[in-house]
Amino acid sequence: MIITQTPLRVSLAGGGTDLEAYYGEREGCVVSTAIDKFAYVIVKERYDDDIYLNYMRKEIVGDVAAIEHELIREAMRITGVENGVEVTLLSDIPSEGSGLGSSSSFTVGLLNAFHMYQGDQVTAEQLAREACAIEIDRLGKPIGKQDQYIAAYGGLRSFRFRRDGSVDAERLALSTAACRELGSRLQLFFTGRTRKADVILGEQQRQTSDRLAELDSIKQLACALKTLLEDGDFDRLGDMLHDNWELKKKLASGISDEAISAMYDTARSHGALGGKICGAGGGGFLLTYTPLERQGRLAKGMAQFREMPFRLESDGSKVIFNYRRDSWK
Repeated sequence: MIITQTPLRVSLAGGGTDLEAYYGEREGCVVSTAIDKFAYVIVKERYDDDIYLNYMRKEIVGDVAAIEHELIREAMRITGVENGVEVTLLSDIPSEGSGLGSSSSFTVGLLNAFHMYQGDQVTAEQLAREACAIEIDRLGKPIGKQDQYIAAYGGLRSFRFRRDGSVDAERLALSTAACRELGSRLQLFFTGRTRKADVILGEQQRQTSDRLAELDSIKQLACALKTLLEDGDFDRLGDMLHDNWELKKKLASGISDEAISAMYDTARSHGALGGKICGAGGGGFLLTYTPLERQGRLAKGMAQFREMPFRLESDGSKVIFNYRRDSWK
């Protein structure tokens, strides 16, 4: 039996520049952090040759090609696992539409589990690259690369997306204490609804050439944020989150609406320096940055919304249980 634990993520700046339509021409930059909310994958050998899958549904099939869960199916194909397994998916948060990158975390976690099931320990770079191949190339999802890379690598990182498709991953030079301090000023509030990102991201991708000015500014924010965080100038993050959000809303319709705007305005009027909807927008979680002395005021103002406490997570996808016995086949 193999169990993997893969972190979800919060993107701080640069989202949208990790889409190929942008980075293929101008290169992209994203600053993102893993958080201590996880996607879990359990892979267990079976006595027979059937494939049992447990997630929001249950599937029992005899062949990989018959699997309806596309992430499991493609991860098995890439890693060469053919049959005789039971796979279970678990998550700390709603597994779809949260804006915290759960689909990519599951993809990375599945690859990690299946590779280890096959006896192979692979690098974070390979996990991220194969996850991108599944979601973007094989399944044609209109998404970028940041979620797969932060799920595989973990930590607080800056990513550069090169024109040739390669990705540079750099951990920010912050101490454990500094990461803890930064994390204490970030909060997540649930909007009360989840959404499918494909429609918003598909529109955003199609409009990339018309939104180059906004995307260039978003990239500049991400590049500047890396230096500010390493210098410990955390309060500037609040202003940059606000600037990023104002730019992001222009990338596609549906990113914000009246309810989201009202929620964000409430947070700002009760002490938050800035914030943004995580992921594609349209629902999921609102991220806010609030100095410690203002957080009591924020809590009162945001009492109608459910907060999800979290911390920054230093590790990427990892195997947390590996029990192997002599095969009965």
